[in-house]
Amino acid sequence: MAIVVALVDDLIFLSRIRSAAAGRPIEVRRVSAAQSLAAACAETSPALVVVDLDAAARDPIRAVAALREARPDARVVGFVSHVRDDLIVSARDAGCEVLARGAFVRELPALLANLPG
Repeated sequence: MAIVVALVDDLIFLSRIRSAAAGRPIEVRRVSAAQSLAAACAETSPALVVVDLDAAARDPIRAVAALREARPDARVVGFVSHVRDDLIVSARDAGCEVLARGAFVRELPALLANLPG
């Protein structure tokens, strides 16, 4: 079974991730704090990590950077408002693939369909 770890505040997006995973051998695990992300990934070895880059209270850039230190091989995909150029650059610099929110929703089924495990 593939595991997806999600640092997501927006419950609508969490619901979309879980809906896209339904019927597939995928377990979606939500973490609610940036500090929990690296730890959750260390114990589960997820096939995909999803980060809501607009969740400023969760300090997503620091979470991605910490995850990269602990798990440099993890696939990390972040979604963000397309007008947040500063955040997009910071996330990419931290080692995150970045998609605009709309593109994330469109590409989510393909992201989950191609997961190893």
